Amino acid sequence: MVVIEENVEFKTDFDKAKIAEDVVGEILKKEGCPFECEVDILITDSKEVKEYNREYRDIDKTTDVLSFPNLEWEAPSDFENLNVEDLEMSVNPETELTILGEICLNKDRIVSQAEEYGHSVKREYAFLIAHSMLHLLGYDHMEEDEAKVMEEKQAAYLENLGIKR
Repeated sequence: MVVIEENVEFKTDFDKAKIAEDVVGEILKKEGCPFECEVDILITDSKEVKEYNREYRDIDKTTDVLSFPNLEWEAPSDFENLNVEDLEMSVNPETELTILGEICLNKDRIVSQAEEYGHSVKREYAFLIAHSMLHLLGYDHMEEDEAKVMEEKQAAYLENLGIKR
């Protein structure tokens, strides 16, 4: 289940909720998630993303997306070794779904990066959700080999959904 909150106007020619559900669902399925999950997505602007980045990461600049994982991973997508207590604490009592975390999207960057990279706003939106979902599942890109894994997975998942550059 994907919960989207928009605190800025972001008109698109595609169904943002459907694209988010498709991307999140594809990744959870391909990564072998054994339980029902909830992912919260906030769509906001550069100013608010900068505030979140400063508050939670001590980085005083804006970015395109922030990921706030709710679970700690031994290894990426290692569902078998998740801490049971962490899992129990991550259940939304209203939905009874495990909250994987929150994705904070910067609509200003979605639009500008789509133009910069020469692809659609839909593709950039889907890409940033895919990128952030992998972070919620424990992936990172600090090392070159980690970055390569994330890049390959992002491309494959979007390709499977027919979302191309």
